Amino acid sequence: MRRLAIEHQLGFKGKTNADILSLFILRNTGSQEFFINKAIGWALRDYSKYNKVWVKDFISNHCDELSTLSIREGSKYL
Repeated sequence: MRRLAIEHQLGFKGKTNADILSLFILRNTGSQEFFINKAIGWALRDYSKYNKVWVKDFISNHCDELSTLSIREGSKYL
């Protein structure tokens, strides 16, 4: 269910609600579950296609909270 909450805006393109994305990601940081961390990265990577600045700033501001996997996946298109 947590993974679905993180991924539910995939494909929304420029209509992604960054506040909701941020909220769901931050509620799940620190997870040891592979697919939660992967989903965070997928969501960030997808949104980076439309708002690179927001994703870059988000990763920079929360790099201590995000897993290495989430950062690697989220940074793929930056």
